[in-house]
Amino acid sequence: MGAHTSTVLIETDVVAGCIEEMAQFGAHPVAGMQRVVYTPPWVEACNRYSTWLEAEGVEVRRDAVGNVFGVLPGREAAPSILTGSHIDTALQGGRYDGTLGMIAGYLALRTLKRHFGKPRNTLECVAICDEEASRFHSNFWGARAIAGLIQQGEAESIFDSDGVSLADAMRASGLDPGRIPAARRDDIGTFVELHIEQGPILEREGIAVGVVSAITAIEQKQCLVRGRADHAGGCPMDARKDAVVAAADMIIAITSLAREMGAPGVATVGRINARPGSPNIVAAEVDFTIDVRHPEPAVHEKYSGLMARACQEIAAARGMEFHENLLLYQPATKSTPEVLDVIKGAASDLGITFREMTSGAGHDTQVLARAGIRRAMIFVPSRDGRSHSPDEFTALDDIVKGISTLTETLYRLAY
Repeated sequence: MGAHTSTVLIETDVVAGCIEEMAQFGAHPVAGMQRVVYTPPWVEACNRYSTWLEAEGVEVRRDAVGNVFGVLPGREAAPSILTGSHIDTALQGGRYDGTLGMIAGYLALRTLKRHFGKPRNTLECVAICDEEASRFHSNFWGARAIAGLIQQGEAESIFDSDGVSLADAMRASGLDPGRIPAARRDDIGTFVELHIEQGPILEREGIAVGVVSAITAIEQKQCLVRGRADHAGGCPMDARKDAVVAAADMIIAITSLAREMGAPGVATVGRINARPGSPNIVAAEVDFTIDVRHPEPAVHEKYSGLMARACQEIAAARGMEFHENLLLYQPATKSTPEVLDVIKGAASDLGITFREMTSGAGHDTQVLARAGIRRAMIFVPSRDGRSHSPDEFTALDDIVKGISTLTETLYRLAY
């Protein structure tokens, strides 16, 4: 199929205006963005997104958890083609992570409706309510609701740092947690998510668009090392069971195994706490997190197991205890080959440079895949590979190329 939307321009000034407008909601007083789920800035952002859609004559639907959909009904009874991303941000994050994909979905629908009218398949864009889990440990809350993966009573069992339950936060935003099951969708056939790369590859290689063939597995564990508290002056070095020293050796072992695992595999210890936490006490306990990622399931499982075994052996050699608790596991996700081919064909016909790549970050696409939805992602470059930071940035020219690729892809899928 030849390119049909290549003569339809994505207006740079409109893109820039949408980014600036959405950045009003949740700007952090120090730097960056902090628009977290079920807070006033989040409500205002969702309302503005709805206003954009209504101004284009696009039907707006809000589901039971606060996901906002713009719907262009199709001529035929067929599963919907959905695009979008999340509207929430990381803590002191940037303007682009998630938000850009949500804006891209709106602009793609706007362009297609204005130039081609009613699609063959129903075409939808979405602002997913919560992906970052910045307020609650909610584990892709918005996408899990769409996929029907939220457990009964879950909203009542999750609390933020102020002790507010997710269920009460929903109520404060005008949502009824008792209706969460109603958010499940079984009429979505395909999901295409545009997102910033959050890494340096596209910029480094001078390529405009990444076509994501696979999303990494993500496994997060909470680890506990239990030694013995002693006086920092009175206890000699050879008599100590110092949990900090044991944890340090474990972290070095984890890092060494991650290097052995090889790219694109990674492992991160992102949080460490020592107790009792006094300068003059040998630490009795240390807890820390491990985040392990690799897009090949067999490789991921092998090295996650090796890291756990190394920690156990280090603890045993020092006469200490080691325990780990699984916080999160998202399986690796392959993109749907047929959808990948459409994206690559769209970029090629538009004269936009692209390369296939894997994603080292988790995305809503990964969760929707668990509901059997066909899926793929489009990446645009991140300056210096930065993300989850106020320094997050993607050039407008790169954004326009990404949205043009998305728009042509949706035309080919839905029209």
